[in-house]
Amino acid sequence: MFENIISPEQQQALHQLLADKKRIVLTCHISPDGDAIGSMTAMASVLRRLGHDTTCICPDNFPDFLMWIPGAKDMLVYNRSEQRTQAEQVLREADLVCMMDHNATSRMNELGAFVDSLTAPRIMIDHHPNPDTGCAVTISRPGMCAACEVLFRLMWQMGWASDMTLDEAISIYTGMMTDTGAFTYNSNRPEVFEIIAKLIARGIDKDRIYRNVFWTQSADRLRLTGFLLYVNMQILDDYHASIITFNNKERRHFQTRNGDTEGIVNMPLQVAGMKLSIFLRQDTENPQNIRVSLRSVDDFPCNEMSARYFNGGGHLNAAGGRLTCSMDQAVEIAKRAIKDFEAQLRA
Repeated sequence: MFENIISPEQQQALHQLLADKKRIVLTCHISPDGDAIGSMTAMASVLRRLGHDTTCICPDNFPDFLMWIPGAKDMLVYNRSEQRTQAEQVLREADLVCMMDHNATSRMNELGAFVDSLTAPRIMIDHHPNPDTGCAVTISRPGMCAACEVLFRLMWQMGWASDMTLDEAISIYTGMMTDTGAFTYNSNRPEVFEIIAKLIARGIDKDRIYRNVFWTQSADRLRLTGFLLYVNMQILDDYHASIITFNNKERRHFQTRNGDTEGIVNMPLQVAGMKLSIFLRQDTENPQNIRVSLRSVDDFPCNEMSARYFNGGGHLNAAGGRLTCSMDQAVEIAKRAIKDFEAQLRA
């Protein structure tokens, strides 16, 4: 039903890597999202079914609204001081590292530097462009909507899907749903919905998954959303672009929890004619670090803008980056970026 996504040589190499029982660590990118958590938990479950000992390690905290995903509560978080020693010990003992939903160890920050110090071989399962080639097996499909789609297709080819558990199906659907804005972008291929049909047949409740992710807001989160859109959003009408800012003083005022700003960057795109939304938020640990999220519609290249101005990258319509400066300076950089891409924004 589905075409193979890896060559016979890659398939054989994967079989050889997983032939014996191993201690396997799964990792993801910084600021983990639904696709990162979903692909890690699903792959960890598959590997356990195959007889391996698996541990998932996140570089930093992930949103509270993803904590319900099966297996998420068992993850180690590297930047938590009380878990770092345990995470490093697990990594030292690992026979294999699976990099889920990221294309290079640099996307893991400090965790990536530690992984680079290891000799264990790596497997990459990802959908971001320009993957690092330092893995024993690299399964990279930038044309697919999510790492979870890549994983499902791999499971299908390897024969792992026939015994797919309900928890695995839930994790895979969550990753695909969140990385496409509930299938509103980057999901216009028949294969995406063929996979969804398979997952529903496995028993997932897609409506409940949607509610778990998008309808679990606190009152403070609703108030924060209104504040950011009414007070902190700048609309640059001539460029069909917007900029939203969020600093740590505002974070404390609204008692912001992990994940409370998730999805806000998409909201300005509801404005008629809007092509680009940029969200700048101050890092909680280092106020001179500004995290940058970009979203766009149609063919505006968020990834190009992020690489050129925000030390980042990503996909055509969704990218991220980071600046080391004040918020005021970050806003000026964002405005310069918008002006530089004026022709594409006004087209």
